[in-house]
Amino acid sequence: MPRHKTLPDETVLGVALQLLHTGGPEALTFAGLARASGLAAATLVQRFGSKAQLKQAALLHAWDRLDEKTSQLAADIARTPEGAVDLLVALSGDYGAIESYAEGLLILREDLRDPLLRARGARWRDALVDVLDTCLAERGGQRQGLGQLMASQWQGSLVWWGFEPNCPVADHVGRELRQFVAAVMPKRAGT
Repeated sequence: MPRHKTLPDETVLGVALQLLHTGGPEALTFAGLARASGLAAATLVQRFGSKAQLKQAALLHAWDRLDEKTSQLAADIARTPEGAVDLLVALSGDYGAIESYAEGLLILREDLRDPLLRARGARWRDALVDVLDTCLAERGGQRQGLGQLMASQWQGSLVWWGFEPNCPVADHVGRELRQFVAAVMPKRAGT
Protein backbone atom coordinates (compact mmCIF):
# COMPACT_ATOMS: atom_id res chain seq x y z
CA MET A 1 0.00 0.00 0.00
CA PRO A 2 1.38 3.46 -0.83
CA ARG A 3 2.39 5.60 2.14
CA HIS A 4 0.03 8.40 3.14
CA LYS A 5 1.46 11.57 4.60
CA THR A 6 -1.51 12.06 6.90
CA LEU A 7 -4.66 10.32 7.96
CA PRO A 8 -6.99 11.57 10.68
CA ASP A 9 -6.75 9.69 13.98
CA GLU A 10 -10.36 8.55 13.54
CA THR A 11 -9.45 6.80 10.29
CA VAL A 12 -6.31 5.24 11.78
CA LEU A 13 -8.25 4.03 14.82
CA GLY A 14 -10.90 2.56 12.52
CA VAL A 15 -8.17 0.56 10.77
CA ALA A 16 -6.78 -0.48 14.17
CA LEU A 17 -10.23 -1.72 15.21
CA GLN A 18 -10.49 -3.73 12.01
CA LEU A 19 -7.18 -5.40 12.85
CA LEU A 20 -8.44 -6.15 16.36
CA HIS A 21 -11.67 -7.65 15.04
CA THR A 22 -10.08 -9.77 12.35
CA GLY A 23 -6.99 -10.98 14.19
CA GLY A 24 -7.58 -10.38 17.88
CA PRO A 25 -5.58 -8.15 20.22
CA GLU A 26 -2.24 -9.65 19.21
CA ALA A 27 -2.82 -8.54 15.61
CA LEU A 28 -2.67 -4.87 16.57
CA THR A 29 0.97 -3.92 16.19
CA PHE A 30 2.57 -0.76 14.85
CA ALA A 31 4.01 -2.73 11.93
CA GLY A 32 0.63 -4.29 11.10
CA LEU A 33 -1.17 -0.98 11.41
CA ALA A 34 1.48 0.66 9.22
CA ARG A 35 0.85 -1.93 6.50
CA ALA A 36 -2.93 -1.61 6.79
CA SER A 37 -3.06 2.20 6.97
CA GLY A 38 -0.19 3.16 4.68
CA LEU A 39 1.39 5.30 7.42
CA ALA A 40 4.94 4.76 8.62
CA ALA A 41 5.27 2.79 11.85
CA ALA A 42 7.39 5.63 13.28
CA THR A 43 4.52 8.07 12.61
CA LEU A 44 2.13 5.79 14.46
CA VAL A 45 4.50 5.50 17.43
CA GLN A 46 4.76 9.31 17.54
CA ARG A 47 0.95 9.60 17.56
CA PHE A 48 0.08 6.84 20.00
CA GLY A 49 3.23 6.26 22.07
CA SER A 50 3.05 2.58 22.89
CA LYS A 51 1.17 -0.50 21.79
CA ALA A 52 -0.90 -0.35 25.00
CA GLN A 53 -1.82 3.29 24.32
CA LEU A 54 -2.70 2.45 20.72
CA LYS A 55 -4.94 -0.40 21.81
CA GLN A 56 -6.61 1.77 24.43
CA ALA A 57 -7.19 4.58 21.91
CA ALA A 58 -8.69 2.12 19.41
CA LEU A 59 -11.01 0.65 22.03
CA LEU A 60 -12.05 4.10 23.28
CA HIS A 61 -12.85 4.90 19.66
CA ALA A 62 -15.00 1.76 19.54
CA TRP A 63 -16.86 2.91 22.66
CA ASP A 64 -17.40 6.32 21.04
CA ARG A 65 -18.90 4.62 18.01
CA LEU A 66 -21.12 2.41 20.17
CA ASP A 67 -22.29 5.44 22.16
CA GLU A 68 -23.17 7.19 18.92
CA LYS A 69 -24.97 4.19 17.46
CA THR A 70 -26.91 3.61 20.67
CA SER A 71 -27.98 7.26 20.77
CA GLN A 72 -29.09 7.18 17.13
CA LEU A 73 -31.06 3.97 17.59
CA ALA A 74 -32.57 5.19 20.87
CA ALA A 75 -33.80 8.37 19.16
CA ASP A 76 -35.72 6.32 16.59
CA ILE A 77 -37.46 3.69 18.74
CA ALA A 78 -40.87 3.77 20.34
CA ARG A 79 -40.76 4.13 24.12
CA THR A 80 -42.47 0.78 24.55
CA PRO A 81 -41.31 -2.72 25.51
CA GLU A 82 -41.23 -3.59 21.79
CA GLY A 83 -39.07 -0.51 21.22
CA ALA A 84 -36.63 -1.81 23.83
CA VAL A 85 -36.51 -5.15 22.02
CA ASP A 86 -35.96 -3.36 18.69
CA LEU A 87 -33.06 -1.38 20.16
CA LEU A 88 -31.27 -4.45 21.50
CA VAL A 89 -31.90 -6.47 18.35
CA ALA A 90 -30.41 -3.63 16.29
CA LEU A 91 -27.35 -3.50 18.56
CA SER A 92 -26.98 -7.29 18.16
CA GLY A 93 -26.80 -7.05 14.39
CA ASP A 94 -23.16 -5.97 14.57
CA TYR A 95 -22.09 -9.34 15.94
CA GLY A 96 -22.65 -11.17 12.66
CA ALA A 97 -21.59 -14.80 12.53
CA ILE A 98 -20.23 -16.83 15.43
CA GLU A 99 -16.59 -16.25 14.41
CA SER A 100 -17.06 -12.49 14.62
CA TYR A 101 -18.84 -12.79 17.97
CA ALA A 102 -16.04 -14.97 19.36
CA GLU A 103 -13.40 -12.46 18.26
CA GLY A 104 -15.48 -9.75 19.93
CA LEU A 105 -15.17 -11.62 23.22
CA LEU A 106 -11.37 -11.38 22.95
CA ILE A 107 -11.75 -7.63 22.54
CA LEU A 108 -14.11 -7.49 25.52
CA ARG A 109 -11.35 -9.14 27.54
CA GLU A 110 -9.15 -6.16 26.74
CA ASP A 111 -11.89 -3.75 27.87
CA LEU A 112 -12.22 -5.62 31.16
CA ARG A 113 -8.48 -5.46 31.83
CA ASP A 114 -8.25 -1.67 31.53
CA PRO A 115 -9.86 0.54 34.23
CA LEU A 116 -10.51 3.40 31.81
CA LEU A 117 -12.21 1.07 29.32
CA ARG A 118 -14.22 -0.60 32.10
CA ALA A 119 -15.45 2.84 33.14
CA ARG A 120 -16.49 3.57 29.53
CA GLY A 121 -18.39 0.29 29.44
CA ALA A 122 -20.16 1.17 32.68
CA ARG A 123 -21.15 4.60 31.33
CA TRP A 124 -22.54 2.99 28.17
CA ARG A 125 -24.46 0.48 30.28
CA ASP A 126 -25.96 3.27 32.36
CA ALA A 127 -27.10 5.16 29.26
CA LEU A 128 -28.53 2.00 27.70
CA VAL A 129 -30.32 1.01 30.92
CA ASP A 130 -31.82 4.50 31.15
CA VAL A 131 -33.34 4.12 27.67
CA LEU A 132 -34.58 0.61 28.47
CA ASP A 133 -36.12 1.80 31.75
CA THR A 134 -37.99 4.49 29.81
CA CYS A 135 -39.26 1.91 27.33
CA LEU A 136 -40.36 -0.45 30.09
CA ALA A 137 -42.04 2.17 32.28
CA GLU A 138 -45.75 1.67 32.71
CA ARG A 139 -47.97 4.62 31.89
CA GLY A 140 -47.56 7.14 34.67
CA GLY A 141 -45.20 4.92 36.65
CA GLN A 142 -41.60 3.87 36.84
CA ARG A 143 -40.24 0.36 36.43
CA GLN A 144 -36.78 0.98 37.88
CA GLY A 145 -34.53 -2.00 37.53
CA LEU A 146 -36.20 -3.62 34.55
CA GLY A 147 -33.81 -1.93 32.14
CA GLN A 148 -30.84 -3.49 33.90
CA LEU A 149 -32.59 -6.87 33.96
CA MET A 150 -33.36 -6.63 30.26
CA ALA A 151 -29.78 -5.61 29.42
CA SER A 152 -28.54 -8.61 31.42
CA GLN A 153 -30.99 -10.90 29.64
CA TRP A 154 -29.78 -9.53 26.31
CA GLN A 155 -26.13 -10.20 27.12
CA GLY A 156 -26.98 -13.68 28.39
CA SER A 157 -28.96 -14.46 25.25
CA LEU A 158 -25.91 -13.52 23.17
CA VAL A 159 -23.72 -15.94 25.13
CA TRP A 160 -26.24 -18.78 24.85
CA TRP A 161 -26.61 -18.11 21.11
CA GLY A 162 -22.83 -18.49 20.85
CA PHE A 163 -23.08 -22.12 21.96
CA GLU A 164 -25.73 -22.92 19.34
CA PRO A 165 -25.59 -20.35 16.56
CA ASN A 166 -28.15 -22.16 14.42
CA CYS A 167 -30.10 -19.01 13.46
CA PRO A 168 -29.21 -15.37 12.88
CA VAL A 169 -28.27 -13.67 16.16
CA ALA A 170 -30.97 -11.00 15.69
CA ASP A 171 -33.68 -13.68 15.44
CA HIS A 172 -32.45 -15.40 18.58
CA VAL A 173 -32.14 -12.17 20.56
CA GLY A 174 -35.57 -10.93 19.46
CA ARG A 175 -37.24 -14.18 20.47
CA GLU A 176 -35.47 -14.31 23.84
CA LEU A 177 -36.23 -10.69 24.69
CA ARG A 178 -39.89 -10.97 23.73
CA GLN A 179 -40.13 -13.94 26.10
CA PHE A 180 -38.47 -11.84 28.79
CA VAL A 181 -40.95 -8.98 28.30
CA ALA A 182 -43.88 -11.38 28.41
CA ALA A 183 -42.59 -12.86 31.67
CA VAL A 184 -41.89 -9.63 33.51
CA MET A 185 -44.71 -7.50 32.09
CA PRO A 186 -47.72 -9.81 31.72
CA LYS A 187 -50.79 -8.19 30.21
CA ARG A 188 -53.40 -7.32 32.75
CA ALA A 189 -56.92 -8.61 32.42
CA GLY A 190 -59.19 -6.05 30.77
CA THR A 191 -56.38 -3.97 29.25
